[in-house]
Amino acid sequence: MAAHERSSTGSSIASNSLLERLATVLPKDVSFLIHHLSSPPTRTSAIYSAPPGTRPDRTYCESHFLTASIKCSAPEGAEDVLIFAIEILIYSTAYDTTFFVSKADSTGYLHLLGLPKGTSSPLKDISATFLDYLVQHHSRSNIKSVISLFARAQDQYLFPGSIEYQGKHVLDDRGLVRWWCRVLDPIINPTGTDSISSGAKWDKAEGYLIVPGLDVHETSAYIPRRSPTQRKPWKVGHPLRQITHHSDDVPPRCLVPHFPDDPKARYLDELDEEITNGADNQNGQWRSVRTIDQFWEMMAYRQECSAGRMVGFIWVVFTPKYEPKTLEKSDVMEDSQSTAAGSERDADYSMPLIDPDSSFGPLISPLTSFTASSQIQPPSPSARDKVEPQQSATSTARTRLDGTPKKKKKLTGVIMPRQPKIKTHTKNQSFNIPVTTAYYHWPSAGRGQVVVDETDYKRNTELLLRLDFANLDLATSSSKRWTSEVRSGVSGNMRKVWGQTVVGERTVEQSATSVASATPINTIVIKKKRKVGAEDVQAPTPTPVTQLVPSVNVLGSSMIRKKPKV
Repeated sequence: MAAHERSSTGSSIASNSLLERLATVLPKDVSFLIHHLSSPPTRTSAIYSAPPGTRPDRTYCESHFLTASIKCSAPEGAEDVLIFAIEILIYSTAYDTTFFVSKADSTGYLHLLGLPKGTSSPLKDISATFLDYLVQHHSRSNIKSVISLFARAQDQYLFPGSIEYQGKHVLDDRGLVRWWCRVLDPIINPTGTDSISSGAKWDKAEGYLIVPGLDVHETSAYIPRRSPTQRKPWKVGHPLRQITHHSDDVPPRCLVPHFPDDPKARYLDELDEEITNGADNQNGQWRSVRTIDQFWEMMAYRQECSAGRMVGFIWVVFTPKYEPKTLEKSDVMEDSQSTAAGSERDADYSMPLIDPDSSFGPLISPLTSFTASSQIQPPSPSARDKVEPQQSATSTARTRLDGTPKKKKKLTGVIMPRQPKIKTHTKNQSFNIPVTTAYYHWPSAGRGQVVVDETDYKRNTELLLRLDFANLDLATSSSKRWTSEVRSGVSGNMRKVWGQTVVGERTVEQSATSVASATPINTIVIKKKRKVGAEDVQAPTPTPVTQLVPSVNVLGSSMIRKKPKV
C-alpha cells in the first residue's frame, strides 16, 4: 500500500480475524464477550535515547486494550462480568516495531464457568493469540519486530478491589515469570504442536529472559523445556545490542528502552541526572555505570528487584527473512509532509527546515535522524552576518522615516461579539492519516472494534481504575458501566460492533499431569478383605501332631515356686 494512501472511514474498522482466531483456542461451547479498544498512531517521544549530537528517532505509538467477559447469574438475570484485560502499546520507528505489554490483570471470576480440571487456561490463550495477532498485522517487510515486557507480581493492576475477592488467584513472582514464558513460547516456536503463528515471514524468532540477581543456571529453570531433538529458541540474557540500529560504541543509555511504568525506566532517569550538567555531557556516558552488563548487575540492587521479589524482563525478537534496505528519501519526505501539515503534536518534535540555497547549510529533514552522524550544525559567522542586516532592515521598516515609532490605530465603532466556534470533532470521527508510512503500518485489520484518539483512550482506560471489583455485584455493575461509557463516546457502526461474542471451538483435553495422576489400579494384585460372618465360620481342620510345636518356651509346674508369706 502506498505511503500516501489514507484511511478515511469513520465506522468500525475492526476485523473478524481476531475473533476467529480466539474461537480456535478457547474451550468448546463456552461463550466469551470480547471488547477491543485502540487508538491511531500518534507522534510520541522516542523510547531510546539518541547518541550525542544526533536527533531522536521519529516514533509513533498505537495503544490497544482488550477485555474478555463471561455471563454470570445475578438477581436481575444473566449479567456480563469482566474476567481479563490486557494493554499493549506499539512503538514504531523507521527501524523496528516494539510491542510493549503494559498491563495485564484478571478479576478472579473465571471459575464461575466451571471448566473441567486440566483445561488450558483461557487467559493464557487469549494473551498469546492477541499478541500474535498484533505482530502479524503490524509487522513490516524487512523491519524487525520485538515483543517486550517485564513480569512483576502485584495484587491488582487494572481491576481495583479484585484482590478482596477470594476466588482470585494471584501468582507469585516465580510463577508469573513462568506463566509469561509459556504464553510467548507458542509464538516463538511455530513448528511445535501448540503453535499459533505460521512464522512464514520471519527468518527466526528467539526469546530472551533475564532476571536481575540470578545467574544463568537459576534463570534457565523458568524457560520452557525442550527435548534434545527440538530447537531451543530461548536464551538467557538480553538482546539490546542485537535490536539496536546504532553502532557498538554508543553509550549504554542509548540501548535501554524507556517504557512507561517500567522498573528500569526509573533507574534510567536517575542515571541520566549524572550527565545533565556534568563533564561527561558531551559523550553521553554515565559516571557510575559504564557498560550495559554493569547496568543489569546494578538492577539487581534496585528496590523493585531486591525487596523480596524478583522481576523478569522478557523479549521476543522476530528477525525478517531479508536484510533491511535503506529507506528512500522521497518516501520519508512524503510522510513528513503529509503528517506534519495538520498535526500540532508533530510541531513539538520536528526541527525547522532550512533552505538548501541559503547560507545555513543543507536541508534538515527526518532523513537526517537515520544516521548516527546526523546533527544540527549552527550557522557560520559569515551567514550570521548576512542575516543581521536583513533583520535590521525589516525592523526599520516598522518605524517612520523620522525614526519615531508608528502608532497603533485606535479601534472605533460598534463592538461586534464573536460567534462561538462549533466543534468539528464528532463522535463518529474519521482519522485522515496515512495507513502505511516509513515509520508505521496501520492496517484496518489490526485495529480495534472502537478506534478513538489518544485523549479519549486514556479517559476510558483510567475510568476502569476508578471502579470496584471486590465482589460479584460490584464487578457486574462496574463492567456494565465501563462498556457503556465507551459505547456512549462513539456512534455509527462502531457502537454496533462494540462487544462481540466468541464461542470456543477447541476440544477440552486433560493435561498430561492430570492423566498421570489418575492411573488405574490393577485389581488383580490387590484383593479386598472379606468380612467374617456367621455363615463363614467353619470347623477347624485337625492339625498333625508333628506340627504342634509351641511358639514360645513354657515353664513347667515344677519350676514355679510360690513366695512364702511373711
